Amino acid sequence: MNSARNKPRAAHRHSPIYMQLAQSLRTQIVEGKNVAGEALPSERDLCTLMGASRVTVRKAIELLIEEGMLTRRQGSGTYVTPRIQAPGSWLTGFSEDAEARGETTTTLWVSKTQGVASEEEARLLELEGEESVLRLNRVRMADGEPLAIENAVVPAEMLPEIGALGHSLYKALAELGNRPVSGRQKIRAALAGPNEAKLLGVKEGDEILRIERLTRRADGRPVELTRSAYRGERYEFVSELRGASGGL
Repeated sequence: MNSARNKPRAAHRHSPIYMQLAQSLRTQIVEGKNVAGEALPSERDLCTLMGASRVTVRKAIELLIEEGMLTRRQGSGTYVTPRIQAPGSWLTGFSEDAEARGETTTTLWVSKTQGVASEEEARLLELEGEESVLRLNRVRMADGEPLAIENAVVPAEMLPEIGALGHSLYKALAELGNRPVSGRQKIRAALAGPNEAKLLGVKEGDEILRIERLTRRADGRPVELTRSAYRGERYEFVSELRGASGGL
C-alpha cells in the first residue's frame, strides 16, 4: 500500500467521502501500486493513512468488494482480487487454463442433451441433413468459485456418450481424435442477465464478457460452437500484436 495519504483529487470532491476513498484505492489497484493477491492494511491503518473515519473506510472497502476489485477472506483480511489473464492467441480450454494456474476445476452441469442440429447450428458446424449434435450447458468453476458459463454445441459423432463426458470437453474430443487445432472467437462486453447472475454469483447488470468460439480440427472440419459468459471483473484477454511488415 502506498504510504502517502491518498487525498481525493479535486474532480471528485463533490462525491461522498467514502466514494472518494474508493476511487483512490481503485486508482492504485489499476495502476499496479497494489498488486493482485496483496493484502490491504487493516481498517485502523487505512483510517490513519487516508485520514478518514472507520465507518467511511469500511464503506469504501465494501464498494470495491461489490465491484469485485477486493476480496474479503474470513479471519485473514481484505485482498486485491487477482485478475485472470487468458491468452487470446492460444486455443485452450477452461480446464487447461485453470490447471496451468494451479487451480482445481469442477463443473456444474446445467443440461446435457442430444438432438437434431438447428438451422443455425448446421450452417456454422457445416453439417448436412438432420445430423445429431450434443448441447452441453455448464458452469465452470476454479477452486470452487464460478467463473464462466459455457454453452457448447458439438457434432454427436465427435464425442462419447453423454454419460461418459467428464469436466474437460477438449480432453474428450482429443481422446477420439477430434482435438481442435484452430478457431476464431469474438469477445464483447455485456451485462449479466438474471439467470447468468445467479449461476455466476454476481449481481444482475454486472459486467460480463460474452465469447463466441468456433473451432476446427486439423482437416478443417468444425468441431465446436461455444457461446460463453465470463465474469468481467475476473478476466482479461491478452493478445500479442505485431506491426505490419510494410510499416505505416
